[in-house]
Amino acid sequence: MTADLEEKTDRYGELLAEALSEATIAPPAGTPMADAAAECYEMAESYLEDGRHFRENDDPVNALASFSYGHAWLDAGARVGLFDVPTEGHLFTVE
Repeated sequence: MTADLEEKTDRYGELLAEALSEATIAPPAGTPMADAAAECYEMAESYLEDGRHFRENDDPVNALASFSYGHAWLDAGARVGLFDVPTEGHLFTVE
């Protein structure tokens, strides 16, 4: 069980980092929707940082939760049009 948790935590951390690198803010700068996208992106980045902190402190359960929450912010934002993201592949559930 522990090995599965460790592997899953690492995989989700990598997934969130990759998703952050692929997501770009879609609405025009200076609009309320661009501000909302920036806030969602910042939340995802913060959860990535939190997850890495938990991982470094041997707390894989909270690390996994943080990585999952961070990815949820990005994925939800992509589904409502806040981010331009790849439609192919494993990073987002937009199609």
